[in-house]
Amino acid sequence: MSTLPLPFFSGTSTRAPFSFSLKSSPPSAASSSSSSSLVPFQRVELFRSTSTRTTRSFSCVFYSLKAKAMAELVQDKESGVAATGSSGGGRPEVEHSRTFLEARSEQELLSGIRKEVEAGRLPPNIAAGMEELYQNYRNAVFQSGDPSAVEIVLSNMAVAFDRMLLDVEDPFVFEPYHKALREPFDYYMFGQNYIRPLTDFRNSYVGNLSLFYEIEEKLKQGHNVVLISNHQTEADPAIITLLLEKTNPHVAENMIYVAGDRVITDPLCKPFSMGRNLICVYSKKHMYDVPELVEMKRKANTQSLKQMALLLRGGSKIVWIAPSGGRDRPDPLTEEWYPAPFDSSSVDNMRRLIEHSGAPGHIYPLALLCYNIMPPPPQVEKQIGERRNISFHGAGLSVAPKISFQEIAAACEKSEEAKDVYSQALYKSVTKQYNVLKSAVHGKQGLEASTAGVSLSQPWN
Repeated sequence: MSTLPLPFFSGTSTRAPFSFSLKSSPPSAASSSSSSSLVPFQRVELFRSTSTRTTRSFSCVFYSLKAKAMAELVQDKESGVAATGSSGGGRPEVEHSRTFLEARSEQELLSGIRKEVEAGRLPPNIAAGMEELYQNYRNAVFQSGDPSAVEIVLSNMAVAFDRMLLDVEDPFVFEPYHKALREPFDYYMFGQNYIRPLTDFRNSYVGNLSLFYEIEEKLKQGHNVVLISNHQTEADPAIITLLLEKTNPHVAENMIYVAGDRVITDPLCKPFSMGRNLICVYSKKHMYDVPELVEMKRKANTQSLKQMALLLRGGSKIVWIAPSGGRDRPDPLTEEWYPAPFDSSSVDNMRRLIEHSGAPGHIYPLALLCYNIMPPPPQVEKQIGERRNISFHGAGLSVAPKISFQEIAAACEKSEEAKDVYSQALYKSVTKQYNVLKSAVHGKQGLEASTAGVSLSQPWN
């Protein structure tokens, strides 16, 4: 059973916490015996009901209760931490301005930004980004048609602004390996609840769900798993987790993401990154942005690789990596989105780390479709602080059977050739799955699913 608790802080509270539970059961022996078994392609509602009104009402109640209690819960928990001086094993909370937590309307929230700028606690450029983020997030949540949209936006943005301001006042520094901060403030659930209202679950799909169960079993047996994936948005970790949290909560919460330096330095992005398990690296795409820092970045990447090697030696680790080195971008001529090509050396590095870990290891190709929710800038930008366009949209996630390097290498004459062929095999698998997800999420017929051997499902039913 996957439980989605409301409070972001762990510990005790004077108010009873609200929680929402989703039950799931493992697949039957018949369904798990074959990764390519097909199910009829169909669109299913998020919650079983006889009408859209019933489903929408349930969502309204959930978000309405959450929104009314959110800021108060954060305040109560934060006050308790400050009073006891205990961090609960996480990052200690420091006294900071409570402007955003005390806001009870959009006007108060936005005027709070200006208040913090005037007080000298918030740089004007960050303030401008926060205000723009608010407007874009509000418009996206309103697209969902949820009657509680006003409360959802105010609730989530008040907490987001509070975390951003806290990090400006007391900057968090990421280690090469960062473990998700779950207490005293639960940054993981903060990220989940922020992205959840942007995800149209009625038009979202998971491909080959039986393989996710297979992966979960391998992790329980002490095996390591690497997911070679495309990368679309800053919200990828939250979207992956939202699509798996009901059926595969262990995979969802324990995934380690190989993350570029931008998501751990951008002040609007850092609080969300703090809630994820990360291996922090410098992307090749930004390695030479500042020539004087190239050597420092290389040394930092070496340290991160060492940390990953140590983690894999313990077994039972699942690592997500995008070997393209950055997010997918649309074709400038056709404006069509496709997975960016993989860097074969990045794939090979992960393969060698897995093989030398001392624990059994497996590499699976993973496709992710979610660019509509938070698309990246059209071109790669050097400066930190990109504009964040946001919308309410469906998403897709699909995993294909693992691909063995040894089987591919046996058919190649040279090791360099094997390295490239293996990378291409993974990329082709990701692209094939991506095309299936694209047809499903965009409402086309499911013929591609049958020909590609992808079993599509909507596990929220």
